[in-house]
Amino acid sequence: MRAVVFDNELKLVNDCEKPVPKQNEALIKVKLIGICNTDYEITKGYMGYKGILGHEFVGVVEEINSEDKSLLNKRVVGEINLGCGECEWCKKGLSRHCPNRQTLGIWNKDGCFAEYVTLPLNNLLEVPENVSDEEAVFTEPLAAALEILEQLHIQPIQKVLVLGDGKLGLLTSLALSASGLDVVLVGKHQNKLDIANAQGVKTLLLNDLEIKKEWDVVVEATGSLSGFETSLSLTKPRGVLVLKSTIAASKEFNFSSIVVDEITVLGSRCGQFKPALKYLADKKVDVKPLITAVFDFEDSLKAFECNKSKESVKVLVRG
Repeated sequence: MRAVVFDNELKLVNDCEKPVPKQNEALIKVKLIGICNTDYEITKGYMGYKGILGHEFVGVVEEINSEDKSLLNKRVVGEINLGCGECEWCKKGLSRHCPNRQTLGIWNKDGCFAEYVTLPLNNLLEVPENVSDEEAVFTEPLAAALEILEQLHIQPIQKVLVLGDGKLGLLTSLALSASGLDVVLVGKHQNKLDIANAQGVKTLLLNDLEIKKEWDVVVEATGSLSGFETSLSLTKPRGVLVLKSTIAASKEFNFSSIVVDEITVLGSRCGQFKPALKYLADKKVDVKPLITAVFDFEDSLKAFECNKSKESVKVLVRG
C-alpha cells in the first residue's frame, strides 16, 4: 500500500501493510486528503509522532468488521480522536479529551495519507450527496472553527476579530460570519483576505489595523507568539481571547495585562463533525476558493512543498 510516512524524514513509500479493521471498525478507501499545518509541524518534531501522516480525508467504506453494515459503500469523513469509550470524557461525548485517546495521524494511530485507513464506526459520518469531495475534505478544520461557538456564546452585538489569514483563520472568519456575527479578519496577505471578503467578511491588512483594546472577542489563529501578543493588545477589558494556535513560547512573556484587564483566555481545538457537515450541505460556507492546488498521490512530497508557500491556503492530494 502507498503511504506518506514520517520517520525522521518525510517519505512516500509503496510497501506499507494494508490495515485490517478491528471489531466495530471500518476499512476506508481514501479518495481525497487535505494537508494541515499540523502535518508540517509533525515533520519538525511536534508530538514526536512517527508513522503515516494525515487526518483530513474523505473516502468510501469498503469493509466493516461489525454486524452493522449501514455505512458499507458509503462516502464518509472521520472524527480524528479515538477515545477509550469508558472514561468520564468519552461518556460525555468528549472523546477528544480522553486521556487515553489516539489521534489519527498525530498520536498512536496511523493516518489517512495512504490508500486505506481504518476508523471505528462511531467516528464515521456519511457525507451528504450535495457535498462534493473537495468540500467534504474541509470537514475537520471547519469543525475546529465551529468549536468556538460550542464553547462560547457570542452575542450578535459583540465585535469579533480573527487574527491570521491562514486556513484556520479563514475558515473561522467564514464560519462565525455565516452564524450572523460581526467579524473582521485581519492578515498579511491580500489574496487570502479577498477569499473571505468575497463571502461578506470584513477584512483588514495588519498594517492598516489600529491597535486598540476595543474587541469583545479576539481569535488568535496566526501560530506565532507575536500574534498572541497582538491579539492580547486588541482584547478589551473583560473580553475573551480565543487561542486556536498551539504556540511554544521561546521568550519571556508578560501576562500581567490578562490579570489587570480581567481577560478570559479560551483554548479551542477540535470540534464536532456533524455541525460542520451541515454548514457544508446548507452552503453556508464556500470552501472551494481556499483550494490552492490538487496533487496526485505520487506527487505527495511536492504537495507538502507547495503547502510551505506563504501564498498557499489549502493543498489537497487525490487518494
